[in-house]
Amino acid sequence: MINSTKKHITTLVANQRQFFATHQTKNVNFRIQQLKKFKSIIYQYEQQLYDALWTDLHKCPQEAFMTEISIVISEIDNHIKHLKKWAKPHHVTSPMALMPSKSKIIYEPLGVALIIAPWNYPFQLLMNSLVGAISAGCCAVLKASPYTEATAQVMENMVSYCFPPEYVGFTQGNREVNQMLLEEHFDVIMFTGSPDLGKIVMNAASKYLTPTILELGGKSPCIVDKDTNIAIAAQRIAWGKTINAGQTCIAPDYLFVHQSVKQDFIDCFKNVIRKMYGEDCQKSPHYTRIVNDKAVERLQQLMKDGNIVFGGETDEKERYIAPTLIDNVKPDFPIMQEEIFGPLLPMMTFCDINEVLNYVNLHEKPLAFYYFGKNSKEVLYKTTSGGACVNDTLMHIVNHHLPFGGVGNSGMGKYHGIESFMAFSNKRAVVCSPTWIDMTIKYAPYKSYQIVKKLM
Repeated sequence: MINSTKKHITTLVANQRQFFATHQTKNVNFRIQQLKKFKSIIYQYEQQLYDALWTDLHKCPQEAFMTEISIVISEIDNHIKHLKKWAKPHHVTSPMALMPSKSKIIYEPLGVALIIAPWNYPFQLLMNSLVGAISAGCCAVLKASPYTEATAQVMENMVSYCFPPEYVGFTQGNREVNQMLLEEHFDVIMFTGSPDLGKIVMNAASKYLTPTILELGGKSPCIVDKDTNIAIAAQRIAWGKTINAGQTCIAPDYLFVHQSVKQDFIDCFKNVIRKMYGEDCQKSPHYTRIVNDKAVERLQQLMKDGNIVFGGETDEKERYIAPTLIDNVKPDFPIMQEEIFGPLLPMMTFCDINEVLNYVNLHEKPLAFYYFGKNSKEVLYKTTSGGACVNDTLMHIVNHHLPFGGVGNSGMGKYHGIESFMAFSNKRAVVCSPTWIDMTIKYAPYKSYQIVKKLM
């Protein structure tokens, strides 16, 4: 990996501003053509992406396709299908006071976008945002994570082959490169990462009052009520927690299980993990590894409190941590103070659902919220989150007709589908007035004020 220099970044942004000023990217047919090229190049580099994701995260091709490549392809297809409709001016009703003027909303690209993505889904989170930027008619500077170096290099090769740098540019490097990028004047910033880093991005954006879309994270709760199907709940929670070895911003972060079904849940959870990954997860070709040694060490520290009722095995050399269920967890334990971002699932019990809801509401608003039971209407009414699933986990991210994003500490702004188009667009209000008539009642000395008052 070669770090991008300050000179390279400054030149790249300047060249993109010049290219955007040619207005080529505003043409809807141009955007659709670029999206089609983008889709084609992904298929050309598909095997290289599988190899790189295996190198970086031990991510099997099946999981890589489901959680990375297929999501981006689906997003591209959705934008190609609907872009002309989305980009079309939207005519709105004009009030009587404006007659005979006409009113409309036109959707114009914000300009030059900066997209910074993390390492956990290095392809999906960078390229899915790029789809929105292209669709809206923006130029884009991409910044990949240095922690998934092999994937970043494949993406750079792919983007460089597909797009001229003055249209879509690629940068690499550590947080110093992030800082250099954030010193530049962009028209919109899309950032995915932790809340702490999100605050740094937002602070930098304030210099130019740059609009930001922050997809952050936090501790997403998961509740298992007494009246749910325990076997199904265990299977869907285990799946949501072990995809990418728990390194997912919307993974179930902690669990509240009704006291009466606790042991049933534990037994079912154990059986499900063995069914998915075998008796020894470490030997499974479908189980992902932790991204680096520092992350392994952090997760090992979080495992020290509570009682491990399943899993707990680690192998620092392989960056392997088994799916681990931890019982007798207290709210003040370190594992309950930060987003876990790993295959550890701390478990607490409850008898009264209101106790759980009070706990959730006393903490920062989560990116995701999961409830298994038959009382979803009340539970959703009394809580908030960026997104939610009832009797499932993660699946709200799959539907590109649903907006995805956080609320409060877990982020701001939404994307996916039309929301991605909107995130990189300016909704410009336009009133078109004719010249064949001029309504003089709006001018001083307001002789017809009483008429104007009634009209308004």
